[in-house]
Amino acid sequence: MEFIHEPVLLNECIEALGIKPDGIYVDATTGGAGHSAEIAKRLKNGRLICIDRDSDALNAAKVRLSPFADRVIFIKSNFGNLSRALNEAGITAINGILFDLGVSSYQLDAPERGFSYMNDGPLDMRMDKSQTLTAYDIVNTWPEEELARILFEYGEERFSRRIANSIATKRAAAKIETTAELAKLIASAMPAASRREKQHPAKRSFQAIRIAVNSELDEVEKALNEAVPLLITGGRIAVITFHSLEDRIVKQTYREKSKGCTCPPDFPVCVCGKKPELKIINRKSILPGDKELGENPRSRSAKLRTAEKL
Repeated sequence: MEFIHEPVLLNECIEALGIKPDGIYVDATTGGAGHSAEIAKRLKNGRLICIDRDSDALNAAKVRLSPFADRVIFIKSNFGNLSRALNEAGITAINGILFDLGVSSYQLDAPERGFSYMNDGPLDMRMDKSQTLTAYDIVNTWPEEELARILFEYGEERFSRRIANSIATKRAAAKIETTAELAKLIASAMPAASRREKQHPAKRSFQAIRIAVNSELDEVEKALNEAVPLLITGGRIAVITFHSLEDRIVKQTYREKSKGCTCPPDFPVCVCGKKPELKIINRKSILPGDKELGENPRSRSAKLRTAEKL
């Protein structure tokens, strides 16, 4: 299956990054290279570092970006290891960095990757196929209480306990092997009214398990904290999120790094010496317009937030 991913908020991202022809930019979540291609087009003497932990994504990106091979460096790495990955490539300062935190269309649509409740496949959900932990392991071996916790915290699933109990009961008799089997089990554990909601009843639970498999929220916070010191003054960081948990981390990180002094309000002078690191560019997130929503329905939950290094 061809690795295709429609880049979300493409023009908005390019505008947010303010590409300079001789700048150094990082696409920390290269995916199908849709954003990367637009960045690379605008470079002359500059460099683009493409990072992804999915080998399929990097292989596809190398093909798509072959016309710009003289200005692109590819790195297989989790973006949570951003500083180390860039340091090993000899990069110590950058003009801009983009994080697109969505799951690619290829990953969702390829049954063998096990991300989707719409396609039957093995319970996998690994973005990096070389890691050992899979969705099968979580579903079949994690304690019921831990399952309920991740479903509630990562999926914001209000029926988390019912679903976790159904999973535990089923796996005690026979292991849960496939995405279709898990999706059906989740739906059956929910009240009838919930199964009639607009979104698929398994959507929140699959999101939660995927986040747990890939340690996504921990990696986002770590990556943002590593990215900011790498930016030169005036450099930009742009992040596209697709659910409230990620968006909350981005907002809080931007807010904390744009705040500066953390001394109590009643202190007559600042003693902490903390200076603001970022200036928030858009206080409200940028959302897809009607045209993009019509052309790419998967963009409907996307939010873009941008900040600039002081």
